[in-house]
Amino acid sequence: MTSSRPAPGARIASRLGISDRVFAGPRSRRLLAAVDAGLDRVEAELADDLRVTSPVADSASRYLLEAGGKRIRPMLTLLVAQLGNGGTDRVIDAAKALEMTHLGSLYHDDVMDGADRRRGVPSAHAVWGNNVAILTGDLLFARASQLMAGAGERAIRLQADTFERLVLGQMNETVGAGEDDDPIDFYIQVLADKTGSLIAASAASGILFSGADLALEDPLREYGEKVGVAFQLQDDVIDLSADPEKTGKVPGTDLRAGVPTMPSLLLDRSEDPADRDLAERIRAGQARVIAGEDPSILDEEIEQLRDSAVTRQTQALAARWAAEAKSALDALPNGAVHEALIRFADAVVDRSA
Repeated sequence: MTSSRPAPGARIASRLGISDRVFAGPRSRRLLAAVDAGLDRVEAELADDLRVTSPVADSASRYLLEAGGKRIRPMLTLLVAQLGNGGTDRVIDAAKALEMTHLGSLYHDDVMDGADRRRGVPSAHAVWGNNVAILTGDLLFARASQLMAGAGERAIRLQADTFERLVLGQMNETVGAGEDDDPIDFYIQVLADKTGSLIAASAASGILFSGADLALEDPLREYGEKVGVAFQLQDDVIDLSADPEKTGKVPGTDLRAGVPTMPSLLLDRSEDPADRDLAERIRAGQARVIAGEDPSILDEEIEQLRDSAVTRQTQALAARWAAEAKSALDALPNGAVHEALIRFADAVVDRSA
């Protein structure tokens, strides 16, 4: 019995963890065939672009790429590029560069957060140590810049501006909100910088490097940034999931590490006595974990937070940001790309992994 090549859309749906409804209908299926072909090229070329002569650097550079991932950023670039000339060489290079930038940020994030696992495998710093993990992230940033440099000054500026926002977002998350900052507004800005900026750049690249109408760049930047915030808010909910087989992470990884999330911020703001008690117990447990105790001491609190009203509020907030992202698409022509982007925004907040 011989195996056949998956039908158009099967591979992308698997990568994204979303249903076929994102590319429903005859027009979208034809669109998906083009996007999927571009993603195959991105995947193959990324594996080559990340090869390094040093054995340690070579293994570390390709580690998280080979661990999987949703490839949301290159998918979005390729999808938007269908408004122009499709997956041109420059579109492919931009898609690869932005995915490399995302991957590089994951190496750094895991070191800073002390995360033990990423994408279902031990995190890079758990395998090679902090120094190698940090340097690997730097190497990926350098390779991404080399790719963007080939597309000219506009691409270099896009990469530099996006990278600056990523760094500022990570720095602000690390330092935390100041006395005069509203913690929730501050956190949303962190999400916009850390996650939204890169997804916005991915959407913009689909316009800039495909020969599409440049008047569509700003609406698609807005769409990408707001989808990115919605994506990260839903990630805050998924972080509390009881099913690590789906998420690839221990439930409550961020919470145990003391990393702010929207459910914990809403819990701190709640006037409900039960919420205030839970918030106090979580803070006490985080302090004990930081002092070296077993992170499992927070298992009960994480389960309670998972089922709380503030987690449902976070899901509602993610849906609101997704709705605002869809509104930004009013400037786009009606057609298969517009329909797929609408469905994608919906899928971002419907996912469970």
